[in-house]
Amino acid sequence: MKRKLIAAIGIAGMMASVAACGGDSDGEGKKAGADGWAGETLTVWVMDGSSPDDWQAELAKEFEAKTKAKVKFEIQTWNGIQQKLTTALSEENPPDVFEIGNTQTPAYAKTGGLADLSDLKSGIGQDWTESINESSVFEGKQYAAPWFVVNRVVVYNKKVWADAGIKDTPKTRDEFYNDLKTIGEKTDAEPIYLPGQNWYHFVGLVIGEGGELVKKDGDKYVSNLSDPKVAAAMETYKKFQSLSKAPKDKDEATPQQGEVFAKGDVGAFIGMGWEAATAIKANPKIEKDIGYFTIPGETADKPEGVFLGGSNLAVAAGSKKQELAKEFLKIALSDKFEGKLAKANGVTPNKESLLGNLKGNAAAEAGSPAVAFGGTTPLIPEWAAVENEPNPLKAYMTAVLNGKTPAEAAKQVEDDINKRLSQQQ
Repeated sequence: MKRKLIAAIGIAGMMASVAACGGDSDGEGKKAGADGWAGETLTVWVMDGSSPDDWQAELAKEFEAKTKAKVKFEIQTWNGIQQKLTTALSEENPPDVFEIGNTQTPAYAKTGGLADLSDLKSGIGQDWTESINESSVFEGKQYAAPWFVVNRVVVYNKKVWADAGIKDTPKTRDEFYNDLKTIGEKTDAEPIYLPGQNWYHFVGLVIGEGGELVKKDGDKYVSNLSDPKVAAAMETYKKFQSLSKAPKDKDEATPQQGEVFAKGDVGAFIGMGWEAATAIKANPKIEKDIGYFTIPGETADKPEGVFLGGSNLAVAAGSKKQELAKEFLKIALSDKFEGKLAKANGVTPNKESLLGNLKGNAAAEAGSPAVAFGGTTPLIPEWAAVENEPNPLKAYMTAVLNGKTPAEAAKQVEDDINKRLSQQQ
């Protein structure tokens, strides 16, 4: 899948105006009669690239056969979606069902814009993967349904690794590091392209250490960058970054790391599967040399922690068709349609039992083992402001890479993080 999932966009300041505009007195609209919901039309917002046209068409057909109602898909773009959705949820006729970035979900739930879907969870979601479903829950209630996630893998150049005499992909963090060192010693290639501010990978390392980026201080959240587990994650990042020539003060998009990799003189990079397509577009000849493997963790039985970026499906609290919306979700989230989406887009479905649908997609197969050990940025509404540029996590990472201790670097940025966390939502 070539598009970027923008799963953690800053939405601070945009959410305060969301009000749950009630529909009927029971909040659920017209109930199904003898003819189902004949004459009703359900409006569903999905993001550009999230679901193929044929997936939508088949789903609409099955939905109509089951409910006698029609579904109208309206395609949205990530650019500007926060403001557009915030406005829509405050109006009388919001979209009934909509796709929402997983880390955006808590902010919308806090404002009352999302319907409680706890009954849906107890009905069809009992075996949803816990790490994927976590972002759909706010203050103990199910305010969305997990749809899919994607995560980072190691994209590597098979020829470079073969030139270094490496025959197998590494299974542990130490093996990974030693293989990269071997590439540096035995070839002219840059072992790994790892810019200093690939902060989503850093978040994954924090998750792998069991760390948290924030902590509770009384009734508010504050920075937790000074925690030893966060420091350990940053030391791991620093160790691998020392093998790279990439700039310490830039992220993976400046320049696009796929384009750097395309030149053929880089052993590996850590990124999304779609970034390999960027490399192939820049240099079609490299396609035959591209391989993928799961980011190795400390031990062979547990992959590295990864950030899970993806989307949930939610129902507007102000929708007059909430029961019909739930019928739609029962079909859209069924094994049949989850499986079809995974197969078509190479995304990880919301159940481990459906991972077989990724067979044949090398990047997706490499990513899926880490999902159960993955997580997200802090699932609190206050976190959104932290990611706004200039992102203090990036400043923290660069400071460590330039010689500060993790404790010193944390001290430099914690006041800024705490200020952002205290902004009114």
